[in-house]
Amino acid sequence: MDAIISGTELASDLAGPRPPVVLDVRYTLGGPPGRPEYDAGHIPGAAYVDLDAELAAPPGPEGRHPLPEPAVFGAAMRRAGVSGDRPVVVYDGGKGWSAARCWWLLRYTGHPDVRVLDGGLAAWPGELSRTPYAGGEGDFTPEPGALPVLTADEAGALARRGVLLDARAGERYRGETEPIDPVAGHIPGAVSAPTTENLGADGTFLPAADLAARFRALGAAPDTEVGVYCGSGVSAAQEVLALAIAGVPAALYPGSWSEWVAQPAREVATGAEPG
Repeated sequence: MDAIISGTELASDLAGPRPPVVLDVRYTLGGPPGRPEYDAGHIPGAAYVDLDAELAAPPGPEGRHPLPEPAVFGAAMRRAGVSGDRPVVVYDGGKGWSAARCWWLLRYTGHPDVRVLDGGLAAWPGELSRTPYAGGEGDFTPEPGALPVLTADEAGALARRGVLLDARAGERYRGETEPIDPVAGHIPGAVSAPTTENLGADGTFLPAADLAARFRALGAAPDTEVGVYCGSGVSAAQEVLALAIAGVPAALYPGSWSEWVAQPAREVATGAEPG
C-alpha cells in the first residue's frame, strides 16, 4: 500500500464509490493554531484534528509531544469519522510533519489504509470549503503496537549497533543552536538527516529511488535496523514516512530529544560527527 497520495488521485478517490475519510491536521509549532486555517478553507468533507490535544498527551518527562492515550486518540478519530474498514487521507499545510504524525499514529494503532496528501493542502486541485465536518462518527478502535517504537534506552543502544537518524535541522544536531529544548546537541552515535532533504523544491516527497539513495548514503537500508528521532516525535514521523516510501522500515523514538535531555544523566554529543 502506498503511503502517500497526490491531489489529483485524492480528488478522484473522493468522487469514487469508496471515498476516504479526510483529516486536516494543519499545525505550526508555537502557533498560530490550525483551527482558524481550517475554518477559513479546507478540503470539502475534511474533519479538523488538533495535534496538541488529540495527537499528543500533555508535555512532561516523556517529552513535549508524548504519544496520546489510546482512548483519547480513538475518540478523536471516531469523531472525525475514522472507521477501521475505510481509507484515510491526512494532510497539513506542507512539510508533512503533522500529517505524518497522524498517519503514523493510525498505522501504529492498527489502521490498515492511511495515506498522506503529498505536498499538503497546496496539492489539492479543487475548491475549498468552509463547511465544518458533519459526516458522523466512525468506529475505529486503536490497538497500539503495529509499528515499532523506541524508548530512550533503546534509542541510545540503536545508535551504537544500527542507524539512528536525527530528523532535526543540521544546526540543532551540531549543537550550534537550540531554539526549543534546554540543551543543544544530539544523541551520541546518531546521524544527521534533516527532514527538509526528503522533499523537492515543490514541497512534495522525492521519488522513492532518490529517497532510497539518500538514506542508503546515511547507512539506512532495508536490511539495516533503523530508528528516527527529532525534537518531540512529530517531524521524525515525516522521516519514518519518507523511509517507508523508500522501502526502509524504521522505528520511531516518540520522546525524542525533548525526553532525552529531560534526563540529565544522558550523554549529549555536539559537532558534525555522530560522536
